[in-house]
Amino acid sequence: MVSKSYSNLLELASGESQSLGRIGRRIPRVVTAPGIVPDLDESDDAASNSSSELASPSPRDRTIIVANQLPIRAARQPGVGGWSFSWDQDSLLHQVKDSIGDHKDMEFIYIGSLREEIPVSEQDEVAKILLETFNCVPAFLPADLLSRFYHGFCKQQLWPLFHYMLPLSPDLGGRFDRSLWQAYVSANKIFADKILEVINPDDDFVWVHDYHLMVLPTFLRKRFNRVKLGFFLHSPFPSSEIYRTLPVREELLRSLLHSDLIGFHTFDYARHFLSCCSRMLGLTYESKRGYIGLEYYGRTVSIKILPVGIHMGQLGSVLSLPETEVKVAELMKQFYDRDRIMLLGVDDMDIFKGISLKLLAFELLLMQHEEWRGRVVLVQIANPARGRGKDVKEVQTESNAMVKRINEAFGRPGYKPVILIDKPLQFYERMAYYVVAECCLVTAVRDGMNLIPYEYIIARQGNENLNKVLHLSSSTLKKSMLVVSEFIGCSPSLSGAIRVNPWNIDAVADSMVSALEMPEAEKQLRHEKHYRYVSTHDVGYWANSFLQDLRRTCRDHNRRRCWGIGFGLGFRVVALDPNFRKLAMEHIVSAYRRTRTRAILLDYDGTLMPQASIKKSPCVRSIEILNTLCRDKNNTVFLVSARSRSKLSEWFSSCENLGMAAEHGYFLRLRRDADWQTCVPATDCSWKQIAEPVMRLYTETTDGSTIEDKETSLVWCYEDADPDFGSCQAKELLDHLESVLANEPVSVKSGTNNVEVKPQGVNKGLVAEHLLSTMRDRGLLADFVLCIGDDRSDEDMFEVISSAMTGPSLAPNAEVFACTVGRKPSKAKYYLDDTAEIFRLMQGLAFVSQQAPGSSLPI
Repeated sequence: MVSKSYSNLLELASGESQSLGRIGRRIPRVVTAPGIVPDLDESDDAASNSSSELASPSPRDRTIIVANQLPIRAARQPGVGGWSFSWDQDSLLHQVKDSIGDHKDMEFIYIGSLREEIPVSEQDEVAKILLETFNCVPAFLPADLLSRFYHGFCKQQLWPLFHYMLPLSPDLGGRFDRSLWQAYVSANKIFADKILEVINPDDDFVWVHDYHLMVLPTFLRKRFNRVKLGFFLHSPFPSSEIYRTLPVREELLRSLLHSDLIGFHTFDYARHFLSCCSRMLGLTYESKRGYIGLEYYGRTVSIKILPVGIHMGQLGSVLSLPETEVKVAELMKQFYDRDRIMLLGVDDMDIFKGISLKLLAFELLLMQHEEWRGRVVLVQIANPARGRGKDVKEVQTESNAMVKRINEAFGRPGYKPVILIDKPLQFYERMAYYVVAECCLVTAVRDGMNLIPYEYIIARQGNENLNKVLHLSSSTLKKSMLVVSEFIGCSPSLSGAIRVNPWNIDAVADSMVSALEMPEAEKQLRHEKHYRYVSTHDVGYWANSFLQDLRRTCRDHNRRRCWGIGFGLGFRVVALDPNFRKLAMEHIVSAYRRTRTRAILLDYDGTLMPQASIKKSPCVRSIEILNTLCRDKNNTVFLVSARSRSKLSEWFSSCENLGMAAEHGYFLRLRRDADWQTCVPATDCSWKQIAEPVMRLYTETTDGSTIEDKETSLVWCYEDADPDFGSCQAKELLDHLESVLANEPVSVKSGTNNVEVKPQGVNKGLVAEHLLSTMRDRGLLADFVLCIGDDRSDEDMFEVISSAMTGPSLAPNAEVFACTVGRKPSKAKYYLDDTAEIFRLMQGLAFVSQQAPGSSLPI
């Protein structure tokens, strides 16, 4: 069902639009004439095939980088009119191109908006210039939509929430506004349309950046099921307890999962994202050979953890500028020639950068350490805030008042303890401050990454010309000191920094003193360690690593078949093996009619009975259908379940000819009046005396967990427990049981929401082998085999009957149908969507049996 959140979202419910329909069968590398794009077939498979056949092969890999803003600066040309454009050297996206884009095997095209508002009459001309000159495709957002999208939903709702601010009142982040959400979706769709104008879906990689475009992957995956799509989140990702307060939480999560690779700066952010997927979507993840992967409808979504780096070449160039040397000399006269030591803070003027907390800590330092008064100066560079609103003005007002108070209390003629620079600085000026600062203070209360510490380290490394200005010899070891918040993304990579809790004013003040008084040799060691890391993990390393992992993740795209299902933001792509297809009723009924020796193996829970059903016993109608199938002299029907034999005997007591296998096949009988036998030699269950106390311990400490004691097995279930804690406890229990039962003839297996201990060698595949061999011994070579199951334990049956097709247990040209429930990776060749479809299938087969000659049994 489509929820109300999807209504009126730019035709979102239907998932179609004029812009989507315009994109052409022949998709060029770049569209140069706006609006002239032929129609594309409705079928995505047809679109993919046609594009691969008709598009000319590209000599280079091409990556389409998509972000809220293009790495372009635009300015009106005075006098002559028109616009002039240049690369934004400070933009991370341009630095990616500058670092790795000059390679002959790499090409980049950018899609994003411009900071400047371009009149509608000039947009076509501007788009042409940007495309031809900079390989950029601008997405022009109407002024009203831009305001509601960026300043509204992004900055008032997503950005505060992702920085751990709950919307407890209109003043704190603002209440959720559905009209702003609609603007966010509409803007994302405009960006997606721009991608569709230039993408070659078979060849191009798409790399989407940051929280402004979190629903874009849905639009793109909807149009091209096999698109090679990466997403990198540059902001924090909050814990599930924070994130789950967002009314559109599932829509954003599911959209991100349309990516092939999702990148985060730190493990904490990735862990929070995975926890949200587990708690809200019921998804599980695992690590394989160092890569974390989420299984989502047959697709593996990879998770990458790698902090972004700086552009070493750009910083080196700025440090070599004559203007930088002049500014450094000026600052040396202002501070060191007057015996002043500079502490430096560089932050945006917003509520999360902790400027006021830093000022309070510095004030405390001056109050408690009289020896530093008159000597130490805090230079706080406050960059303009990227958002706007009352909170920004409050931070400015508070900061100015605190600076004034500190200077009045501790200042003296010729000495101001705090210098607040709240005007924009040129990049070379900022680098000059880095060069001169004895210590850099980055005490944000929450920040996605923050590259200020990296820039400071490179600036302190300097160069030969700066050494002369600083009166240092070329052999002098460089030094630097960092006091960084433990709540910023770069903190884990700076092991030599003094990490602080910015809310603890006393600890921050003590850290400032430690940085000032630390021995020179230790400062040099810390600097050397930081410089070695920062210089080798630059922006080029980060981008190359991400794109390499994106290629690895997408390498098997063309080997899978994909289906798009669902509407609006509930749309999802199911990816399956090419040989995996839905079991057609006509096909199996036809095979059933013309065959005479049939074997039917059926799982129970999750197959004949829905997993979510509270009542687990079979209904009267199911019993009637099973009896009809069993009374057909051509059929041998077996129920294969994990249930106990007592429970199966009770539930199916009226099924005289139904064969049953209990406890995954340990016990089995061919009909109701036969004795139960075992597939494996009888085992001693004395191991339960060891395993049960261990399970009981975990049950007592895991609310919602239970123990199911069967004749030959023990199962610890945590379906009703907290998913994260239950999973954690299950892993610990698995290790614990494997340790204490190491010398026992049992196996310990982890299943869906359970851990099971059972005799070694017992599995449902043994039942399939036993049934086929028994039929063969009786001279009955099955020419029809149907096996249906829903979970991992049924895969053993699928494997056995599939391999039997080439052996002596089946008739030549036997019809074999291994069928799983739901579209998911499986050893089965067929699937049915749910238990309702399985019920209809069994009903259809029973009808055929009832119509067979000599049969008059009603169904």
